[in-house]
Amino acid sequence: MKKLVVLLLMLMAALAAVAQTTTLSAGATPSPAERSMAQANRLIEKDPKNFEAYNALALALSRRARETSDVIFYAHAEETLKKSFEVSPGNFDGERIHVWLLLGKHEFAAARVEARNLNQKMPDDVMVYGFLTDANMELGNYKQAEDSAQLMLDLRPGNLPGLTRAAYLRELLGDLDGSVELMTMAYQSTPPNEAEDRAWILSQIGHLQLMSGKITEADDTLQQALALFPGYHYALGNLAKVRIEQKRYEDAVNVLEQRYHAAQHAENLYDLAEALELAGHRDQAKKAFAEFETKSQLESIRPDNSNRELIFYYADHAHLPAKALEVAQAEYARRHDVFTLDAYAWALHVNGRDTEARTQIAAALAVGVRDAKMLRHAGEIALSCGDRAAGERLLLDATKMNAPGSSLARELLASLSAPKKN
Repeated sequence: MKKLVVLLLMLMAALAAVAQTTTLSAGATPSPAERSMAQANRLIEKDPKNFEAYNALALALSRRARETSDVIFYAHAEETLKKSFEVSPGNFDGERIHVWLLLGKHEFAAARVEARNLNQKMPDDVMVYGFLTDANMELGNYKQAEDSAQLMLDLRPGNLPGLTRAAYLRELLGDLDGSVELMTMAYQSTPPNEAEDRAWILSQIGHLQLMSGKITEADDTLQQALALFPGYHYALGNLAKVRIEQKRYEDAVNVLEQRYHAAQHAENLYDLAEALELAGHRDQAKKAFAEFETKSQLESIRPDNSNRELIFYYADHAHLPAKALEVAQAEYARRHDVFTLDAYAWALHVNGRDTEARTQIAAALAVGVRDAKMLRHAGEIALSCGDRAAGERLLLDATKMNAPGSSLARELLASLSAPKKN
């Protein structure tokens, strides 16, 4: 599950109106999603024909998927929605939740189609515009995404889902400080009892601070997220990146082992393998990379995959450029977001197709994104094209960010200025 799982607080609040408080067993510490699941199940027990209760349960299950990073909850949610539609065929809330599930499973093109249909039925529904924003962002249709996000805020100024989506767009457009500002507004508006929602927002703020080179601030923010929601996989993933920037590689390994134990996804294993390599555990890293490759290949044809990690594995670790390009071309056929363009460009580069690579990385950077790793890739590609001036400028931009990717850019710049050996 990737970073772009966004808040559905407005929809959750609407459906929560049908829920009732239940008595928890002694000593139990259920999550917000588990509490909502229990509430919805009690309503279903009272009235098996209550389609709104099935909708509430499906939404709670999808929220539990975000809490745990366990996709099995999406499957349970889909089964629950079928019961809602059996009772009330085509009910709008159920159809809206189905779009959310498609997004959760990374079926972005299908989600956009369904969201468009719902938009025609209910042109003033805020969350449908949110889903259009999500789908278009992931597909790389940034102008359409921006239009939908603006409509969310026009329809209901200051709404939380609109703020978080606008924040993500600000990040992609290169305004990291503006993104933090919007996420902070969302955090301040989130009820204190919504621990996971607050931890999710703090995890995003920590990520933004890290990408801005504010390492100490990111560390503090992510510790707050983990205090709110212990073991939260989003916070752990970003905290590991902080530890790597601090060159605390063993600590990064420990954090990523904790995350992988909780959520055994291929992309999480890839991050762990890279950290093991940085920490000098070469045998363990080699084993982890091999296991990652097997897991990633098995899911490669699914929409919810780890193809970007697989591309970089083949390009940078396994040194199998042809395989990197094969995976990149398949993923590029699905989506044109900036991160896919970056991975595709890098695959082209390691295959010696630098003119094409430069076109793709330029398209990614044209959106406005400020990502040190992406800038470093662009710099290396420019150098390979013989454009030293552009290459050095891009590498210098990457170093100034003091973020993930800056160190390698700094090393490459130093090598360019070093005297050549005879």
